[in-house]
Amino acid sequence: MNKLLLTVIPCALVLSAHAQQGQALTAKDYERAESFLSYGTEPLIDNASVRPDWLPDGRFWYRNLTANGSEFIIVNPAKGTRSAAFDQAKLAASLSAATGKQYTASMLPFVSINFAPDGKSITFSADGKRWKADLGSYAITADSSPAGEMRGGGRRGGRGGRGGFGGLNISPDGKKGVFIRDWNLWVRDMETQKETQLTTDGIKDYGYATDNAGWKHSDNAILVWSADSKKIVTFKDDQRKVSDMYLVTTNVGKPTLKEWKYPLPGGEIPMIQRCIIDVENPKVVMTKVAPDPHRATLSDDIASSGQMDDVDFSSDNSKLAFVSTSRDHKIEKFRIADCNTGDVREVFEETVPTQFESGRGAINWRYLDKSNEIIWYSERDNWGHLYLYDATTGKLKNQITKGDFVVGRLLKVDEKNRMLYFTTTCRQAENPYFQQLCKVGFDGKHFATLTPEAGNHSVSLSPDGKYFVDSYSKPDVPPVTVLRDLNGKMIATLEKADISRLQATGWKPLTTFSVKAHDGKTDIYGLLITPSKLDPNKKYPIIDYIYPGPQGGSVGSWSFAASRGDGQALAELGFIVVEIEGTSNPNRSKRYHDMSYGNMGENTLPDQITGIRQLAAKYPYMDTTRVGIWGHSGGGFATACAMFRYPDFFKVGISESGNHENLNYEDDWGERYNGLVTNSDYPAQGNENIAKNLKGKLMLAHGLLDDNVPPYNTMLVIEALEKAGKDYDLVVFPNMPHGYGQYSLYMMRRRWDYFVKNLLGAEPPKEYQLKGKPDPRNPSGGR
Repeated sequence: MNKLLLTVIPCALVLSAHAQQGQALTAKDYERAESFLSYGTEPLIDNASVRPDWLPDGRFWYRNLTANGSEFIIVNPAKGTRSAAFDQAKLAASLSAATGKQYTASMLPFVSINFAPDGKSITFSADGKRWKADLGSYAITADSSPAGEMRGGGRRGGRGGRGGFGGLNISPDGKKGVFIRDWNLWVRDMETQKETQLTTDGIKDYGYATDNAGWKHSDNAILVWSADSKKIVTFKDDQRKVSDMYLVTTNVGKPTLKEWKYPLPGGEIPMIQRCIIDVENPKVVMTKVAPDPHRATLSDDIASSGQMDDVDFSSDNSKLAFVSTSRDHKIEKFRIADCNTGDVREVFEETVPTQFESGRGAINWRYLDKSNEIIWYSERDNWGHLYLYDATTGKLKNQITKGDFVVGRLLKVDEKNRMLYFTTTCRQAENPYFQQLCKVGFDGKHFATLTPEAGNHSVSLSPDGKYFVDSYSKPDVPPVTVLRDLNGKMIATLEKADISRLQATGWKPLTTFSVKAHDGKTDIYGLLITPSKLDPNKKYPIIDYIYPGPQGGSVGSWSFAASRGDGQALAELGFIVVEIEGTSNPNRSKRYHDMSYGNMGENTLPDQITGIRQLAAKYPYMDTTRVGIWGHSGGGFATACAMFRYPDFFKVGISESGNHENLNYEDDWGERYNGLVTNSDYPAQGNENIAKNLKGKLMLAHGLLDDNVPPYNTMLVIEALEKAGKDYDLVVFPNMPHGYGQYSLYMMRRRWDYFVKNLLGAEPPKEYQLKGKPDPRNPSGGR
């Protein structure tokens, strides 16, 4: 007991000494910091974003933001031309006359347009109405066509149709929409609105196409359409034994109980039976195989939009390839079903000692029935690569990609020319996280990089697969956007970002860095954010922003961004902000990603500490006696863990919405990265079990209707702190979900106040109001 007091008192004295040195910050100081948030910096960046909207004739248009407002550009890749999409001055004059409001060419009141099939007119929304503009005469009339006409999107061909739209999952031809009613599936004719029931045996907690990933409990039907819009593949979902989750609203009068199925590690989980449904002549064909755990070959990035990520129709829609994943994500079974009989053939399986990965953000396997082959993704040689299998024998034909790099996303399979197009990481020495677009033949030959410039490349393929738009940048270098053909040949430079107006405010770019991980050998990378008026002779407290993954990381994006959340704003208040991508985060080798497998409580924290110490040795203005840390969700878990495991290093922490006890968080998370409960020591990683070690200042925050990370995770930590007699601070958001919704700016201001007072040793202005405002170049309600 006395030893504990002796360790706490010096820490308190250090904080007190710094507090005496600090000066009170004013509303002007906060106002200046606020100007470095994205809504203050982005309006000062020009020509930075190209989001191509491809037209049926192969052209595309985009809206470019300039210093004066915006311009609509149309590009013809075949001709290599870039020009104005229409005469904005003439349209502004006509629209002003039609509405009685004054508009200018550079500040039109809409951000999106629809071209007529003949390209001679456009439609748009403005002044609360839909309008049609003739591009010859610029006569403007009210548009009587159905508003919000559905357009392309989702995955076409064998990979599925359009995603959910207002509860409907729309077919590739746009003529049908499937939805859930009373645990069964129905189809709606989009023209006549006639509804037909597709299944009849669905019951409560044992229905069709239900979203079942624990915290995802929407009414969207999870399914994939066949390319001809005649069939769907989905599943019947048995959740009858799964435990329930409960949340309660905050209101005057009787509260509302929120109740849904939420499987937990070690408990019963949903089991799914895949089925093929004939939509035109309703018939359900169940696959003749035992039900699978509600798993897929990656996390629910795609499933959340109404798609399944582990199925693929054959080109004639007579067969269905699918992957079954074991509960612990260690075993993958590739199977092919007959769509008419439901018979299932086992093709091959792969087993891994930790957890199977299929790529980041996309499924990287394909069933090529015409050549009777399978493109498969595996990390079996320590790197994420593509392999070619025989679909009949299940035997490996050859490894397609090889080398010390990672295939990220398989974007295009050219079966005719037997070429693959995909993104990669770990191919640029400057930074392994920089992404490029590459191609290679099925036989592993003719490998080529299609985006050779240094930096992080973000590409958008044309629907016909002949061209792509490539935007490349670095965290400290603004983007350049170009158009290339699929051989990588440069066709045109579309935009070069201009940050001169931003720089005129005093903004300066951050610093990228590389240091050694806690093992003293592995290179890790990160971002260092300093005040724009840095005084190298001063000592600045440090704030470590953390998101430990393992499915993501602290940096998030390695492309250019002027603000980095509130990182730059915090720096302007007098801090040095660091973001370190620690070991166990993705887009590196399998060995790297698995460094914390089975021990998520490590949370990359040893990397954070050793990284900060190395940075402080290089930059003496960093004060390692004053280190704060904050994060949200997994970062909230890591923050509290840092304060409890390393209380002499981290002095102030803000833990938002943390999954502090993974026995209390959805099964698919813990059982993937920790392993099954029987094989991993979950209690050793629970923050409530080490909360008694707290020495510094800790703020906990949670939304009370958080259906992702239920708030009882934070309540467990609170209970443990109170039992140990530890002080803490608490912010709760009644009726708010995981991200705090309308109160996110309030939480940001409370975060600033907490670090200013407890880490900087200064008094913050009382109840400063972060205002938030849109870019004036983007009119509201103009879509």
